[in-house]
Amino acid sequence: MSAQPFLIAAAGLFSIGIYGILVRRNVVMVLLSIELILNAVNINFVVFNAMLGDALLQGQIFTIFIITIAAAEVGIGLAIVLMLFRNRKTANIDEFDLLKW
Repeated sequence: MSAQPFLIAAAGLFSIGIYGILVRRNVVMVLLSIELILNAVNINFVVFNAMLGDALLQGQIFTIFIITIAAAEVGIGLAIVLMLFRNRKTANIDEFDLLKW
């Protein structure tokens, strides 16, 4: 089986994720876009591992690490967003200026 349909799907997911980061102003939507980008990378790792016939399954191992890191990122990111939302009453990125001088 050809890898082209999987790579096209991964490129589409990656493009949608980049578009979401650049256009969206809601923090939760930006976190969701980052998850789309990480899932596109996971698809690429698994496809290239299957196409190269790696006996050590390095693509799948990297994918498991990325899924673990993404889960931690979502947990910490949502905790930060909830605290900012409680203090500022908004989830708009443009109004988060706590670290500006």
